[in-house]
Parts: sequence; C-alpha cells; structure tokens
Amino acid sequence: MADAYIYDAVRTPRGRGKNTGTLHEVTALSLATQVLENIRDRNNLDTSYVDDVVLGVVSPVGEQGSVIARTAVMNAGYAETTGGVQVNRFCASGLEAVNMAAAKVMSGEAGLAIGGGVESMSRVPMGSDGGAWPTDPQSAIKAYFVPQGVSADVIATKYGFSRDDVDAYAVESHQRAARAWAEGRFKKSVVAVRDQLGAVLLAHDETVRPKTDMQSLASLEPSFKMQGEMMPGFDAVIQQRYPEIEKVNHVHHAGNSSGIVDGSAGVLIGTKEMGERLGLKARARIRAMASIGSEPAIMLTGPEFVTAKALKKAGMDVKDIDLYELNEAFAAVVLRMMQALDIPHDKMNVNGGAIAMGHPLGATGAMILGTVLDELERSGKATALATLCVGAGMGTATIIERV
Repeated sequence: MADAYIYDAVRTPRGRGKNTGTLHEVTALSLATQVLENIRDRNNLDTSYVDDVVLGVVSPVGEQGSVIARTAVMNAGYAETTGGVQVNRFCASGLEAVNMAAAKVMSGEAGLAIGGGVESMSRVPMGSDGGAWPTDPQSAIKAYFVPQGVSADVIATKYGFSRDDVDAYAVESHQRAARAWAEGRFKKSVVAVRDQLGAVLLAHDETVRPKTDMQSLASLEPSFKMQGEMMPGFDAVIQQRYPEIEKVNHVHHAGNSSGIVDGSAGVLIGTKEMGERLGLKARARIRAMASIGSEPAIMLTGPEFVTAKALKKAGMDVKDIDLYELNEAFAAVVLRMMQALDIPHDKMNVNGGAIAMGHPLGATGAMILGTVLDELERSGKATALATLCVGAGMGTATIIERV
C-alpha cells in the first residue's frame, strides 16, 4: 500500500444559505468548478495526471445531480481522462470523499486524485432528495427516527449539558472564528468566489457574528421543542429507546446549531512519486481513516466511536493528537465528544466551526480537514484528527500528520 499525501486544500468562503445570501446566484456547478480551477492553477497542475475527482453532495438532485463531479471536471477544463463521482454520507460526505480519493491513491488505482464536496443549500434545499429513513414506517419505526435537532437535545439531556453550556460554546465558536479571520488564519485555503465576469462576489465567511454573546443567544427560543413535545411527539419516540430520560431538555436553537450555507472545497491527494514528478510539495500524510455506524436514534454520538477506531488503526492515543476538528452540527455534539474522550477545549476547533461559519453539507468534511492542516502548519504542530457526526447514526474520521 502506498502512502497518500495531501498536496493542497482549497475552499470557498461560506455564503448564507438563503435567497438573500451572496452566493445564492452561484450554482453548485460553479462553486465546484472554481475550486477545481484554483487547485489546478495554484499548483500549475497538468490535469491529465488527475485520475479521479470525488465530491460529496448530500442532496444530489436538480442542479446538484447527474454526477456533478464529472460535470465540474469538464467545466473546469480538466483533461477528459479525469473521472468524477459523487458520494453521499450525509454530513460526512466531504470527508468521505477525501478518504475515497486517498484510498484510490493508497491502493494504486490513482496516482493523483481530488476529494471534496459541494452544497448550494440556498438553491437546492436540504432534504430535496427525500428518502425512506424518515418517511417509510418500515425504517422510521425500527430506527426510532427523530429529527436531528431532537437527537442533539437528547445528547444534552443524557450527558448533562445545560442551555448555558451550549450557548457558551456557541459564543466561543464565533469569537474563535472572528479571531481566525482577523489574524488571516484562513488565507492559505480560502479562495474568493467570482461571478461570470471575474468580479469577486464573496471572499469571507458570511455568517460569523463577532458580537454574539450569552444575552443575545438567551433571547432565542428552542428550535426543536415543538417537534419534540407535540402530540404524538418525537420526545415520546426517543424515550422508548432511552427510557431513562424522563423529560427531554430542549436547549438547541439557531444560535448554537450549524448554519445553513453554500460552499465547496477540494483536497489534492497523491503518491510521493507523483508529487516528485509534478514538483508538488507534500503538506501532510494521511495516517488513518475510519467510518462506523452508531445508534441511529441518538444519531450524533458517532464521532467519539469513530475517533477511537481511527486512533486504534493508527496505533495512537487521544493525547497523541495535537488538534481536533469536529463539525459543529450542534453544540452538544462537540461537548459530548470532549467529555467522552477527555479532549481539552484548547485542542478542539481552535478556529471556530460551523456554528459560526456554517455547514455546507456535502463540503464541510473537506473544509475542516483543510482548516486543521493550515492550523498545524501555522502553529508548528504535528498531528490532527478531523471527524463529523452523521445522520442515521454514523461517524467518519481522518488522521493526518504534517510533513
């Protein structure tokens, strides 16, 4: 098995995922195309050496359907020999795409590949692709289906996180993201999104609110209380799975949950030999990858288990990792992982996360991997682990080592 090296990581800024957002006029195809163009141009890349492009897309319908990865490859002017495939592992799709690209390199199928993702949530709404899991009684009843927000509230209830706990975490996310932008920590990876004439539309994440504080968050009503408590409600469903919970404490709202945004990202991965042939400088080596299934009703606890699996595969311990990135789908998800694995907050999401900057579903996994790689280089640290919670109870993780 060959080692897989990361040679570059690129992402767009994240635009507010509404029709008033700056990137609403930009299609998913254009977002993905611009990422691929930047990877090519930044690395003076002969694209005939790129064997495949794997993109995560969580709602692969309409403008985001028909294997948008291949369409973006053609649209970006890559060699016609470069393939493209889209993959959906819900919120972990972008990281799964990177892992698939890395696996192609490790196995010898590809000498050079790109993994990443794209999601235009303002143009293709979340859930547009439907699915049996939440709607077909055969699966919904068996899995004790509840919406993710209710699952997040169950995590907070079961593991003892109060409304103040989750709000305080959200405030810190905004403060860290604002500081990172002010100090230029994202400048290595973020490329501006441009319109058809080449004018810059957006060059920064659009949803960071530096002035967020406990008082402003306290005014927000819980987002999932009605879903949980209406008759018959989802609280009753999940209490059948977790009878020890007498009452669900609904603590999550728009301010301490991930934002809906548009964006795209890509990670260039290849063998050592291919990098030397093309004059590319390796930035990190992928040390281990893992995916797991976890209990589907509580749904969002997968990161702690997949982290343990990835660490075991790498022959490492929790303390061997210098930096952690966990997608901030909901504040309680991150608080639980830190609690379960005894990870200090100063190692977790040090530049903020999706609560501040948003979660473009198919792209986020690739984005956070690039973010933590940049931070390893900036801080002079050596190892990092990126992971995400996943719908229907799953987890995906990747460990990288700076070279």
